[in-house]
Amino acid sequence: QVQLVESGGGSAQAGGSLRLSCAVSGNIFGINAMGWYRQAPGKQRELVAALTSGGSTNYADSVNGRFTISRDSAKSTMYLQMNSLKPEDTAVYYCNAHRALPYDNRDYWGQGTRVTVSS
Repeated sequence: QVQLVESGGGSAQAGGSLRLSCAVSGNIFGINAMGWYRQAPGKQRELVAALTSGGSTNYADSVNGRFTISRDSAKSTMYLQMNSLKPEDTAVYYCNAHRALPYDNRDYWGQGTRVTVSS
């Protein structure tokens, strides 16, 4: 099992910044990608940013240039730096880890952290 615990959510003004953290623990063998997803009220969960074990990153068009995903392996923590926040960034943000083994292919999720951006 993999445990993911998010922190760092809260409220910000438009144009402001927040940094989300995702503490990772448990058996990370076979985890080949991690990412941040978000779900706004009445909308489907969507990918915000992804980071592969090889260091490649991928961003949603809506956040590209404003958000940065990173990790600190020594601290077993993944981050999402969010700058130039917009009201449309308001959502619950979830940390995700994907295990890709032939015999164990699954996703793990954190409990989510709420981000509210006011205009």
